[in-house]
Amino acid sequence: MFRSFSTFNYRIWFLGALVSNVGSWMQATAQDWVVLTELTNNDATAMGVTMALQFGPPLVLVSATGWVADRFDRRKILLITQSVLLLLALGVAALLLTGVMTLPLMFCFALAFGVTNAFDAPARQAFVSDMVTLEDASNAVALNSASFNMARLIGPAVGGLLIVAVGTGWVFVINAATFLAMLLALVMIRAGELLPRVKSTGRGGLAEGFRYVWGRSDLKVTFLMVFLIGAFGMNFPIFASTMAIEFGRDADGYGVLSSVLAIGSLAGALLAARRERARIRVLVIAAGGFGVASVVSTWMPSYWSYAAVLIFVGFATVSMLTTANGYVQTTTDPALRGRVLALYMAVVMGSTPIGAPIAGWITDVAGPRAAILVGGIAGLVAMAVGVTWMLSSGRLRRSEHSRFRLTLDETRPISVMRVDPVEFSDEVAAATTPIRIPRSN
Repeated sequence: MFRSFSTFNYRIWFLGALVSNVGSWMQATAQDWVVLTELTNNDATAMGVTMALQFGPPLVLVSATGWVADRFDRRKILLITQSVLLLLALGVAALLLTGVMTLPLMFCFALAFGVTNAFDAPARQAFVSDMVTLEDASNAVALNSASFNMARLIGPAVGGLLIVAVGTGWVFVINAATFLAMLLALVMIRAGELLPRVKSTGRGGLAEGFRYVWGRSDLKVTFLMVFLIGAFGMNFPIFASTMAIEFGRDADGYGVLSSVLAIGSLAGALLAARRERARIRVLVIAAGGFGVASVVSTWMPSYWSYAAVLIFVGFATVSMLTTANGYVQTTTDPALRGRVLALYMAVVMGSTPIGAPIAGWITDVAGPRAAILVGGIAGLVAMAVGVTWMLSSGRLRRSEHSRFRLTLDETRPISVMRVDPVEFSDEVAAATTPIRIPRSN
């Protein structure tokens, strides 16, 4: 389960990311609570707009962010983006502590966070594959998700308590300090032990990555399923905060719901780390599980019964996202990995600007349970999309070893070749790539 920890660079990265992610979840909790209760009178639509501004840039800037992740040193990119995020957190803290923060100013900072994260996310995702071998890439992605969700387990609960104890402004100050852990980890990473980069010499930019994805039906289905759930089902800040208010809870109650969601998320990430490879069938099952759990949560009559169902929602969500992320990383041509991951992150994060305002509006008009129900239905539709693809693609067939067992050929027509990282240099990249797609497809 923890085989990627045998690599020094990954161990350092994991620890730095864990500390930084705890702070980020604390800040996210504080930001949502500021917009919902301090800058507005429980206006879920304003909260949806904030999320749209923060997660919209990855979709708008995808042509630039993927190219940057493929073209430049990813470690240096992350040093820059993490430093900018630190300064932005200090800026919000200063405005909150001096009492001059307004909703338009918060919108501006949300947009600035979004632009910076648009460049940070694809570089960060692709950098994981630079630290470990191809065989361990899926495990590293799953452990990365585990780190993220361990932080999600701790951060919101601590953030909620700190909001009550010291106020939202100091939460942003503490988050700024946690960025130092990631910056220190990036400085300590041994550049000489990173795997050789495969650099694309073509000038196709994002169009080249888009053509690659469009030529693979498995990636198109993966992206569509992630988009459906990302847009309509993963608006957890809106759902959890408004449900906490409906049950008569304060900021600490919202933080607890976010942490309970992370319990299932962490379990899903650790289970994904045990799998040797990411499989689309797991993605389909997880999408269905997300839909069912979300629908069930709308029937819960009390705060704690709703919290209990959130464990299953978190488990299904992270199982789906970790599997999708791992599948995209491990089956994509390394020369195009940055651009394909930029497209993937645009789908994951860029779906929020579409769904979050809708979820906020539904919450204001019909209540949070109606918005959660829409998200659950989106999960069931995503599962139906995956099942339809499996039945129509010709990859679902009878097993050769059992008469009544079906098997899904998830690698056809992609052939994954094992490559010696020492021999796989930039000079031979033009003649040899780990993944090849026959022209007949």
